[in-house]
Amino acid sequence: MIIKTFIEPPIDNNNYLLIDEKTKDAALVDCSAVDDSILEELDAEGAKLKYILLTHGHFDHVAGIRPNMRTSPALTHPAGEETGDKLQIFMHKADLGWLNKVNSFMPMFGMPEMNIPQIDVFVEDGDIIKLGETEIRVIHTPGHTQGGVCYYTKGSLFSGDTIFRECVGRCDLEGGDFNQIVSSIENKIFTLPPETIIYPGHGSRTTVEWEKEHNKFI
Repeated sequence: MIIKTFIEPPIDNNNYLLIDEKTKDAALVDCSAVDDSILEELDAEGAKLKYILLTHGHFDHVAGIRPNMRTSPALTHPAGEETGDKLQIFMHKADLGWLNKVNSFMPMFGMPEMNIPQIDVFVEDGDIIKLGETEIRVIHTPGHTQGGVCYYTKGSLFSGDTIFRECVGRCDLEGGDFNQIVSSIENKIFTLPPETIIYPGHGSRTTVEWEKEHNKFI
């Protein structure tokens, strides 16, 4: 699987483009923005964007979603091919409250209000998402928010704001719970193979092994 990282506004969010190498089906993990570099990567790979996989509902992880993305040829039709496929958006239902109030936060960062996107698929712990020949497993990791999830595939974990390099997501916002996020990390993330690469929602990547040894919050 091809993994590309795009650092996007408003607060240097990591968005990850995943492309199945055989079928060229693509998924974007979180959608802070969709800039030219993402479009160019899709075009270069001849890939079509099938899914947006949201790790949680905070505004900075969803701000790039626009209504016309669902049928945009630049995103969903490789090499101009008209497939008729529509982009699907995935999220855990427990974060709908956060999603529905994103426009309370956008003006604080000089961003225009957005149309609240419809969620096509509500994910649950253990769900398997098929991206071409790649299987992506949903891991529910509440603590930063109640609907926070990670996406795991082939030794890579896309952790949103659950865990960062030597740190954890903040727990002082509505729905946050420090004891819960520690439990999520210990019982869900730290049970993955130690060589698993963690791709967080902000900052540099790390590994399960490194975090077990160096994360002072756990």
